[in-house]
Amino acid sequence: MTDELTAQLHVAMPFTAVLGASALKVAPDEVVLRLDWDATRCTTGGLLHGGALMALADAAGGWCAFLNLPEGATGTATVTSATNFLRPVTSGHVEATARPLSVGRTVVVADTELRDAEGRLAARVTQTQAVLRG
Repeated sequence: MTDELTAQLHVAMPFTAVLGASALKVAPDEVVLRLDWDATRCTTGGLLHGGALMALADAAGGWCAFLNLPEGATGTATVTSATNFLRPVTSGHVEATARPLSVGRTVVVADTELRDAEGRLAARVTQTQAVLRG
């Protein structure tokens, strides 16, 4: 099932294939994506790059918003994204778990937690997704 979800992720958001993200769970109430630590995704000192973490969170939040679109909507686009980095990811993987905070006619707000392989909170992202029509 994970391979099928990951294939769907890469078709819907081709950048996630370049990033190396995989999908673990996809449902309107929760989307979980994973990114393995790799030296090519790091900044100095072996820290997983903040941009990689933000991209993973944006993909998870975007998919979550898409799954919660109101009737008649055709897609979403990120309007704002606020990231709080809480600890570095230096090995293993990071999982992004996105959940809807508010679902409206014009915007969907998603909250995404990024946790390292030990389950420690590495970052938290709140993003607003515009609801697209037509």
